[in-house]
Order: sequence, then C-alpha cells, then structure tokens
Amino acid sequence: MNLYFRLLYLLLWQIPRNKTKQSMLATSHYQFKVLPLDCDINLHLTNSRYLALMDLARTMMMSDCGLLSKMIKRKWLPIVSSTEITFIRDIKPWQSCDLQTRMVGWDHKYFYIEQRFVCDGKVHAIANLRGLFVHKRKVIDIDRLIELTGEQLVSPELPQEIIHWQALLAAKKANN
Repeated sequence: MNLYFRLLYLLLWQIPRNKTKQSMLATSHYQFKVLPLDCDINLHLTNSRYLALMDLARTMMMSDCGLLSKMIKRKWLPIVSSTEITFIRDIKPWQSCDLQTRMVGWDHKYFYIEQRFVCDGKVHAIANLRGLFVHKRKVIDIDRLIELTGEQLVSPELPQEIIHWQALLAAKKANN
C-alpha cells in the first residue's frame, strides 16, 4: 500500500516541484527512506520492493529529461522485458537511500538502464534492465523517443556487462 502513497507523492509533489531538465544520458536521483513495511522477516528491504522502487525511479528519470508528460500524451507505455540485479549489501529499515538511474545505451529496439541503490555512499545493489516502449501493442522506435527529448543523441557504447547479457538473452531465445 505504501507504494501507492509513494507514487502519488512522486506524481503530485516531487515531479511538479522538480525544475531539473537534464539530458537523457544524465544520472537521475530518486531518494527514499526504507519503511518497515518495505522489509521482510529478515528486517531488510525485501527483494520484490527493489523492483517496485526501481519503477518509481525510472518515472523520475523520465520526468527529469522531459519525457514523462510527452509519453503520457502519446499513450506510450514503457515495458521492462528483462532485469538482472546483483545484491551487494542489505538495506535496513529507516535507512536513507539514493536510487541512481541512468540510460547506458540503446539499440534499434531496446533501451538499457542501470540502476544503483546507494546508501551512505556505498552501493548496496546494482540492476540492469532492458526495455522498450509500446503504443497499441506496437513497438515504438527508439529514434522517436530520442527525438522527443530535443537532443541530438547517439547511443553510447554499451558496457561489457550489457553486451554479455545481450548474448545470454539471445542464446536463451535461440534455444526456445
């Protein structure tokens, strides 16, 4: 339930007051405090909550680069197709955290995002995700998304871990 409150707070309070206009390639920051209801019986942030908080952080990122209202207007929906996350340290109740989100690159169909959970200056988890945008069940070309930013952008060279991950996903798809 507290995620609905966080979403409303983000949409009705944080985003309207956010005057940041940054490049789509800049790092976006979503700061939160871990509440007791975010924790599991081991008294640390539960695994499923990481993914939900990442959704909120990506919404903040889209707002920071000026895409959120344009995507809503066009009824484009962001879809996450794959996620891989590495947990390094646990995150305890009441701990403050900065969820750093950045676009690391894209290809003809997918965009790739890295998200880092940083608490007290230490990385606690790193996630990579692959996603795309759709409208009426049709994939939106990434070039159209880039065009909406008003920037002249070329995808940075994808990090080695993303290239390796792409190969694993392609091999898995070929075996099915």
